[in-house]
Amino acid sequence: MQIIYILWLRQIKRYLRSRSRIVGSLGQPLLFLFALGFGFGPTYAAANGGNYIMFLAPGVIAMSILFTAIFSGIEIIWDRQFGFLKETLVAPVSRITIMAGRTLGGATVAMLQGLIVFAICFIAGFRPESIAMVPVAFGFMFLIALLFTALGTAFGSALQDFQGFQLIMNFLVMPLFFLSGALFPLENAPKILELIARIDPLSYGVDGLRGSLTGIVHFGLMNDFLILSIITAVCMWIGSWLFSRIQA
Repeated sequence: MQIIYILWLRQIKRYLRSRSRIVGSLGQPLLFLFALGFGFGPTYAAANGGNYIMFLAPGVIAMSILFTAIFSGIEIIWDRQFGFLKETLVAPVSRITIMAGRTLGGATVAMLQGLIVFAICFIAGFRPESIAMVPVAFGFMFLIALLFTALGTAFGSALQDFQGFQLIMNFLVMPLFFLSGALFPLENAPKILELIARIDPLSYGVDGLRGSLTGIVHFGLMNDFLILSIITAVCMWIGSWLFSRIQA
């Protein structure tokens, strides 16, 4: 347990020391929240959709967690390049334990990023439908963070260089976000988009987050929780297996 705590704490300290990383990672969420939220707000309201900021904010929060979590996998490549990973792997503990510490640390960092964006959404005018459901929303936020940190760890364990990681992440992350229903409702979407959304794991995180904060839910909160939990467990198993085979 001590190595898990050390690796978890190291991830948190690395994040808190990098002020430029904190500020830089807020760029995209702020752009989507204010540019899309206020730009498309009148059109969305005219179509009887209601307040677009209320609809958009959970998707933007999920986006900030997604990007922070999945790109935490690049730190494995960084540590491999500079030798820290080799020092970690020779420790008298199992690699599964090391992977657990790194994943929990990355998920905590992503959660912190999501909480910052959550606070910014209040400035934009977002208000939760029920204060009592906010802890449920935090649970969905942590599940999203855990899922995509594990996925980032899996890719970071399998790749050898930064360029390959960037290409795969950009090819994967943007479709995951745009096809998750974060920016548009799935109720009246074309059948092909709704089918893709059902395959996209982020869709269940966005839907659960939106349902707990605004009461607007597409798949059902319980379905969101169960499916997201199962996918998270599978990704953590895959990430653990790939990390156990890593060569420093």
